[in-house]
Amino acid sequence: MIKKVLLLVAVCMISISSNAQFEQGKKYISASFSGLDLSYSGSNDLNLGLQAKGGYFFEDNLMLLGSLGYNHQGTDDFTPDRISIGAQGRYYIIQNGIYLGLGATYKHGNRNYNDLMPSVEIGYAFFINRLMTIEPAVYYEQSITNHTQYSNVGLRLGLGVYLF
Repeated sequence: MIKKVLLLVAVCMISISSNAQFEQGKKYISASFSGLDLSYSGSNDLNLGLQAKGGYFFEDNLMLLGSLGYNHQGTDDFTPDRISIGAQGRYYIIQNGIYLGLGATYKHGNRNYNDLMPSVEIGYAFFINRLMTIEPAVYYEQSITNHTQYSNVGLRLGLGVYLF
């Protein structure tokens, strides 16, 4: 009986502490990488991306994010390296750390490559301590320029910090 009570108390404490991180007025910074052959598009063999993100909770469980990134894709001459700037909204499901993201990214690369890519993302904020998270996510980016060659599905791994 005591084990059940302790387990119930532990679950309550975890859910309360996770929920407290997603309150209005909190700030967020993150660095993430994607790729290492963890994403797929029609034109590349290798995909390695790095991103930096910053965000602000304008309401409880709702965050606006801005991002900057660099992506190296492919080993052929058809696919250019890209830099990107984007915006995203995230909704955190209360008490469990799962989030849903919806955004758009503008990507620019050599050889006159320019693309606007709407994206969806689902991820999980796994708290290491009170402020830091490991955030695995699955995403899909839809290319407006050329769906077959540039749209991609992938896995992203990030490290996030939730600031007061």
